[in-house]
Amino acid sequence: MKLRRWVFAALWMFSLVGISFYGGAVSYGFFFMLTLVPVVSVIYLIAVYFGFRIYQEVDSRDMVCNEPMSYYYVLENGSFFGLSGVSVRMFSRLSFVEDIPDDMEYELLPGDRQTFHTKLICRYKGEYEVGVKEVVVTDFFRLFSFKYKIPSTIKAIVHPRTIPVSELSALSDVRVAQQKESGQGQSEMDVVVRDYVSGDSLRRIHWQASAKEQKLKTRLQTGEEKIGITVLCDRKRYDKDMYRYLPLESQLVETTLAISYFFTCKGIGYNVYSGWKQQRFCTVQGMNTYEGLYSYMSTMTFDEESSVEVQLEDVNRSGLLSDSRLLILVCHEVSQGLLGQLRELSDKGMMVVIYFITDDDGDAVLREASERIRIVKISTRLQLEGVL
Repeated sequence: MKLRRWVFAALWMFSLVGISFYGGAVSYGFFFMLTLVPVVSVIYLIAVYFGFRIYQEVDSRDMVCNEPMSYYYVLENGSFFGLSGVSVRMFSRLSFVEDIPDDMEYELLPGDRQTFHTKLICRYKGEYEVGVKEVVVTDFFRLFSFKYKIPSTIKAIVHPRTIPVSELSALSDVRVAQQKESGQGQSEMDVVVRDYVSGDSLRRIHWQASAKEQKLKTRLQTGEEKIGITVLCDRKRYDKDMYRYLPLESQLVETTLAISYFFTCKGIGYNVYSGWKQQRFCTVQGMNTYEGLYSYMSTMTFDEESSVEVQLEDVNRSGLLSDSRLLILVCHEVSQGLLGQLRELSDKGMMVVIYFITDDDGDAVLREASERIRIVKISTRLQLEGVL
């Protein structure tokens, strides 16, 4: 469009020179024709501004990440002019509309009305505007254009997904390690047993507890043993730009929920901690309590003053880790102070797994991994389905 303006300006100057030095009907006709072009263009754009209408609607403002939602928008020409060069611009950085290119242009005859049915997909958890952002209308000569701002945009409330994972790769051998330590490091009172029931396997009888209580006692199955698990989610906001912090925060929440859902489906109880100034500690034992955790994580906010290092120090000082033997930390920043706290916990027999959410190489952090402190790097663009 800028090139067209420069060409038009050059032609107008050429016509001005023509009438100044040569005159004549042709020179004056050419000059007045070029002078009227921008006037006609402006009148056309004004008519379009008052005659053009756009409407949009979505089935529900409450959406889930990467799940399509029915959506449509309507373009209507209420003027007496035919419209060409009408471009619809979408909010495309955090969401997208299926099957409709962002640079597509439309033509509307007088009184014409076009409806477009499609699907709207939001990429990240949060609250932000989706759908049509603005409409750009260009005149017939493509010299001028104006942006038609949408009077009322759609502000979606996007919830995280519950992503099923088949395996946690960092914990594939944790159950075996915990079983070995249970036999060596726990006292008889730490072993979970119940009264013998006819039909129980003799291999499951706990003979020491049976001798102490003078009746047969059966050790609970591995899935019923008390192996304390605590999941801690980072709540710090690392940037002020929404387009930068939303992908990170969405991945933090969805990773935490994917890990939590994995344990829930396995019938393993666990604790989830997320908080700073106000502690949020949730014990999950079954799908009902998981739904409560999901509701909280869906609306959880992040704080620029928060710190995962302070979060861990707070939860440890409160004694909330006293019964835990496995700590899973989902975070974006791994400082030396945080690693120092984690080493102290691992020295006391706790297994630590860090899910490190970052788009950087993260080599310095990955080098800190050990047998008792395992680190898994996850990109904000990674799809979590399958093995985490």
